[in-house]
Amino acid sequence: MDTFHNDDRALLENVDKVREKRSRDGLDGLVGGLCCVVVNTEPESFTAAVSELLRHTGLDLAETFSTLALDAAVLSLPGSADFLVTRRKSGENPFLPYNAGAKVGQRLATRLETFVFACPDVDRYAAIQKKNRVRFLTPDVIRTPTFDFIQTAPSAFTGNSIGLVKWKTPGRVYAPPGSKSLPLGLTKPDARYLANIGRLDHVATRVKAQDRDPAILEFMSLTNYDFDFAVYVQSLNSITNVARLSKDDYAQVFTSGITPFTTPETSGPTELFIHNWGLRAHHTAFATEDIDAVVESLRGDGMRYISDLVGSRKEGLKQIFTVMSPTTFLVTEYIKRFDGFDGFFTKSNVTHLTKATEKQ
Repeated sequence: MDTFHNDDRALLENVDKVREKRSRDGLDGLVGGLCCVVVNTEPESFTAAVSELLRHTGLDLAETFSTLALDAAVLSLPGSADFLVTRRKSGENPFLPYNAGAKVGQRLATRLETFVFACPDVDRYAAIQKKNRVRFLTPDVIRTPTFDFIQTAPSAFTGNSIGLVKWKTPGRVYAPPGSKSLPLGLTKPDARYLANIGRLDHVATRVKAQDRDPAILEFMSLTNYDFDFAVYVQSLNSITNVARLSKDDYAQVFTSGITPFTTPETSGPTELFIHNWGLRAHHTAFATEDIDAVVESLRGDGMRYISDLVGSRKEGLKQIFTVMSPTTFLVTEYIKRFDGFDGFFTKSNVTHLTKATEKQ
């Protein structure tokens, strides 16, 4: 029996088919850029997770609220997708089947759950996708005075959900009617270097080798993003795949094995991460100015890293990975592209960073 082995030929053929179907269905232009990501935590880790984002990114606390179902904190930065940090208080968790792994233990509520994209007509989107047999977590569009919203069921390939939101007011207000204020007693540190940490550049999700094509094609079918390119690292059995709306927008990254998981002793770091931590986002990456100084300033504040700061202005970019957050299971990446560099990644940097994830 032949071993499964990824390459781009079948993927590229199906990419064209998905684009053509999106156009026929009337989905072109119906999904815009990323508005926010939803990160759920264990109840006891909620405040610490918000505090980490305040200390380690340019995001600031914009809104906090409590409902019967959850507590939430919204962190924002002009020009960036927001972070909505939550902790559930009641109701079922549809993401639980995807959260287990050899190193997860009992922290089964922790994950980046949902990517929420702008949509000018959520009703039209939902009607089209229901005809395509897309499953949603609610039968109808959720309506509030400030937004319309609907959310897909978690993907079997990524464990993530896609949200669609139409904002009805100039500013984004997440708190639904009937919610209560939620004082957290948190303020952003007065550290100048945090102003150099900018927008959310990309999020990278780990998917199984055999699910690489289905995950990318499914994401394309649910958004207006297109597969752009893949970087193969044969020595580490890993592929980094990039989907973009445009070169100036947030990018969605999928990392998989070239061949599937075998054993913990013989599998590369990408497939091993899924074994240890389940299907989930591996890291959130932030565009960073004066990256050398920022990295050292964060180190002085206690930040630890699993990689060196790799790359150079000559190569076009620099990148570094932090250790995994114990509150969100997310690695943070700081990335700087120089002089209009449009390659997005370089193979040398991808190789170094993928190698560093062996430590997880």
